[in-house]
Amino acid sequence: MPTTEQLRIKLFCDGADLVSIMKMYNNPLIKGFTTNPTLMRKAGITDYESFGRTVLAAVPDRPVSLEVFADDVCCMEQQARQIATWGSNVNVKIPVTNTKGKFTGALINKLSRDGIELNVTAIMTLKQIKDVADALDPNTPAIISVFAGRIADTGVDPVPLMAEGLKLLEQRPKAELLWASPRELLNVFQADEIGCHIITATPDILAKLNVVGKDLSEYSLDTVKMFYTDATAAGFSIQFDGHDRFLPQETFIGGAERSSAAD
Repeated sequence: MPTTEQLRIKLFCDGADLVSIMKMYNNPLIKGFTTNPTLMRKAGITDYESFGRTVLAAVPDRPVSLEVFADDVCCMEQQARQIATWGSNVNVKIPVTNTKGKFTGALINKLSRDGIELNVTAIMTLKQIKDVADALDPNTPAIISVFAGRIADTGVDPVPLMAEGLKLLEQRPKAELLWASPRELLNVFQADEIGCHIITATPDILAKLNVVGKDLSEYSLDTVKMFYTDATAAGFSIQFDGHDRFLPQETFIGGAERSSAAD
């Protein structure tokens, strides 16, 4: 059975809820944080800069990725340079293209050459990984976020793609490959097995870390107890002889033995 102590991959938390962020910050397993405009909107964030500065101040010793939201490349650059001033631990997220599909490589190169640590996001192909790697300054740390979960949503196994992506980054030792949008905790161990540097996951997925390595027979019994407890709490019943009766725990459905309470 796997254990969290065996993990080499860095775990990041992906979200925009400040309470959850602070809870995860107190977990030593969490090595960084990511967010995006969609998560912020869902969380009800209306003041982008205030939220960004608050998170960076609350999490001063771990990387935090904050994304530009302009579509024009010139405006992207202005936003990126401004966000970079908000904290020494910020990674500025730049989408791999704008909404018209134009590759942002020139901007990535310009910012990276100026020492701004980027998180290039929304990547889903090997060509995009290669193009971004070529655009990055080899002397500036960067994160390359590949949306492996979304790739899996299309029916494609992302593991071989991520493994090949790692090879493409061999000439960029300061660039780290990030597995984005995981769908289940198993993805953490899949990413770790191939040597992926980072995986970012929502608090809901990261909360499952506490069952890693759990005995499966014990987990099975816990699940049975959960179903029984919830059925009891819901007041479910089944009619026997015209009366509503809750099936007691000791009843054997379909067997020869039945408790007197069910007869």
